[in-house]
Amino acid sequence: MTDPQPVNATATPPLDTRSRELRRLVVSALDKGGRGHPGSALSLIEILRVLYDDILHHKPDEPDWSGRDFLVLSKGHGCLGLYALLADHGYFDIQELERFCKIDSFLGGHPERGKIPGVEASTGALGHGLAIGIGLALAQRLKQKSNRVVVVLGDGEINEGAVWEGAMSAAKHRLENLTALIDYNKLQSYGPTREVMDLEPLADKWRAFGFETREVDGHDVEALKSTLSELPFTPGKPSALICHTVKGKGLAIAENNPTWHHKSYLDATAIQSLYDSLEGA
Repeated sequence: MTDPQPVNATATPPLDTRSRELRRLVVSALDKGGRGHPGSALSLIEILRVLYDDILHHKPDEPDWSGRDFLVLSKGHGCLGLYALLADHGYFDIQELERFCKIDSFLGGHPERGKIPGVEASTGALGHGLAIGIGLALAQRLKQKSNRVVVVLGDGEINEGAVWEGAMSAAKHRLENLTALIDYNKLQSYGPTREVMDLEPLADKWRAFGFETREVDGHDVEALKSTLSELPFTPGKPSALICHTVKGKGLAIAENNPTWHHKSYLDATAIQSLYDSLEGA
């Protein structure tokens, strides 16, 4: 067996038209809402794009369809990325994005099940999404159904011990219908993950907890599509895919900049620079 090659998200080709358009939806919502977690949302776009475009079974006009696959966005603060994909696929009127974080909008700063069509779990308190996904995956098994469950986790949130308790449980129950996708942008709100709480060797950790584990450039659409088309990676085991990403991907002033983890105020100059960056991406 040859040694795995290092994955470098910064080597990804320039963003294509669809990736830029999805980011415009995120920037537009930020513009109207005046706040949000842009860095965390933009590192997710290609991961969610491939899931909703090519991998998940779902029906936007029937969100509770019994044959659907389940997606849990454990890093709920990245919800602007999820909202952009759900709106783009027709789960709700795309104009609703312009009411993001308004007092009478259902699109809050974290996703809420029961309010937003297509949202399977209320998330935002970090470290809980994997446990929710395990419950969903076990329920599908008990119903003798093959619906897939995908949980998208942030790298900062996997500092939480509950994530690893869940990982042990998933392996114990041999949940081959469960996949953990880790958005590994290597920055969290307090700084680089290697300084706050070093995660390495991350792939080895997931393997040690019983997951069949692979790594991919999280902005390479074709690589994501090819890798996710092979789920489960090994029959009888849960799968983990570590997606190497860039926080704030696509916006020059936000890329790899921890101050763009969250913004509570955005002036006109900052917003214009975001739009200009997308035009030149």
